[in-house]
Amino acid sequence: MNEALSYVHPSPASAWDTYLSQVDRVAPYLGPLARWVETLKRPKRALIVDVPIEMDDGSIAHFEGYRVQHSLSRGPGKGGVRFHPNVTLEEVMALAAWMTVKCAAVNLPFGGAKGGIRLDPKKLSIKELERVTRRYTSEIGLVIGPHSDILAPDVNTNPQIMAWIMDTYSMNTGSTATGVVTGKPVYLGGSLGRVKATGRGVFACGREAARRLGLNLQGARVAVQGFGNVGSVAAELFAQHGASIVAVQDHTGTIHNPKGLDMPKLLEYVQTSAEHGVAGFAQAERMADEDFWGVACDILVPAALEGQVTAARAQKIRARLVLEGANGPTVPEADDVLQERGVLVVPDVICNAGGVTVSYFEWVQDFSSFFWTEDEINQRLEQIMMNALSQIWNKADQHKITLRTATYAVSCERILTARQARGLYP
Repeated sequence: MNEALSYVHPSPASAWDTYLSQVDRVAPYLGPLARWVETLKRPKRALIVDVPIEMDDGSIAHFEGYRVQHSLSRGPGKGGVRFHPNVTLEEVMALAAWMTVKCAAVNLPFGGAKGGIRLDPKKLSIKELERVTRRYTSEIGLVIGPHSDILAPDVNTNPQIMAWIMDTYSMNTGSTATGVVTGKPVYLGGSLGRVKATGRGVFACGREAARRLGLNLQGARVAVQGFGNVGSVAAELFAQHGASIVAVQDHTGTIHNPKGLDMPKLLEYVQTSAEHGVAGFAQAERMADEDFWGVACDILVPAALEGQVTAARAQKIRARLVLEGANGPTVPEADDVLQERGVLVVPDVICNAGGVTVSYFEWVQDFSSFFWTEDEINQRLEQIMMNALSQIWNKADQHKITLRTATYAVSCERILTARQARGLYP
């Protein structure tokens, strides 16, 4: 069972509604560019495809797939593809829009895109999964490419699936095109450091935010929701820098140890447990999932799915700092609650931008066929993210606004300046 499958969305508001609310909040800070703001509220292109495959038993199954390009004003589309039974067009639209904002926040030459197929990959064999991936790639092949729209892993997708996408696209176009995807295996043109990049970026933003708050990481208490590539890597790095990971929640349940979890042993347990989850870890106590939100901690890292931090849960949070490792984990009403309570939120569109930043590095390396060391990757990643966060923080201080609104102000100014300069054709 995959970590993402069991999280429920407690809020009726859709991810797209959340995004639109965030755009509305930034409009007053866009000046003359506000005349273009409606372009942020409409995806440039949304493709819905039927994905029929022959199952192992000989039957024919149909799955619905999507690829949304929200904005291409600053460059080709960039964004992952997720396999999940709850994928909808509206969700993919929101994720694509957040990618537009995220790429602009760290000043990458990309627009935003996203894809998905509505299916439960755990119910498919490996060959069925390959067939559905290849068929989906062929169906969306008319809108993707190294110079038009670059795919990447997301929920329930991985380097192997990226390899199938790259191979299918390459076979259909007649030449090897490694740049059509990022997050692929290193031996097929993937980048060192990509797997841990998002979690590393979350930690880097958290370290800087803690410094500005006067919060010492040594002994700081951290609670993490989601223990995949993002949550586990961030937790590991916090622990390595002296913090105590006091609570972790994933698809199998919630564990708690106020004295701090032994991260090396927990990581080993998750990798070897039957369900590959944290439940059952001997050096911790089980607790009710909803009680996770009230755990005594200094730093909270929601790194699962969108819509997890509701207004009701925001009232329970005892952390001073929230680091959004997931996309869209906090609904607008919860943002207001956290602001009123003096809780600092480092928003997803900067906090988890480490993944797309190293994806950009991978894309550049593929075109040049020259590859950097992992130390070079990590150094460049931290430099870009810290520069971006500094500009955003300055904007927040200048206008006395939240970091989320400041991030949108910086990003949307870049996006709409490009839109205005390019004009309308024809």
